[in-house]
Amino acid sequence: MLAYIAYSIGGLLAVIVLIALVIKKDYVIVSEVVINKPKDEVFNYIIQLKNQRYYNKWIMADPDVKLSYAGVDATVGFISAWETNNAGKGEQEITAIKNGESCDVELRFEKPFKGVSYYKAVTESVSASQTKVRTTFNTRTEFPMSAMIPFLKIMLTKDMHENARNLKTVIEKQ
Repeated sequence: MLAYIAYSIGGLLAVIVLIALVIKKDYVIVSEVVINKPKDEVFNYIIQLKNQRYYNKWIMADPDVKLSYAGVDATVGFISAWETNNAGKGEQEITAIKNGESCDVELRFEKPFKGVSYYKAVTESVSASQTKVRTTFNTRTEFPMSAMIPFLKIMLTKDMHENARNLKTVIEKQ
């Protein structure tokens, strides 16, 4: 009986390792929301990384989050750094801006795991008083953590949709 349990655990571990080896390491998550405000107003809000403290689930989850900034917000090169008990430590930097259209950001994680990811926020007019915001998150997870990608995608997709709903609520209240 003990041998059967040992073989079962060994087999399960072998399957997990195999999944981690063959699964695609790069993945993309997209979230969209329509906000009942004009495009310029929405773009001018989301391009300011300091505003994330009002709608970003991960920052809001820790009341003791330590935030620091370098540079001029809403400009290329601006850096927003965080350290939390819940979401680890890292920073994000605005790397490109297409005025009134999109903002590209590089995320650099230090804790709990080192890594680099990218996100892009794009605004598109639906009407004079409505704006669609599409946020795209691109990342890569290396072996052996790549075995967790299916679960990470589910969790991150849920969190990005929550951030989008929070953003909609905050902007529409202004």
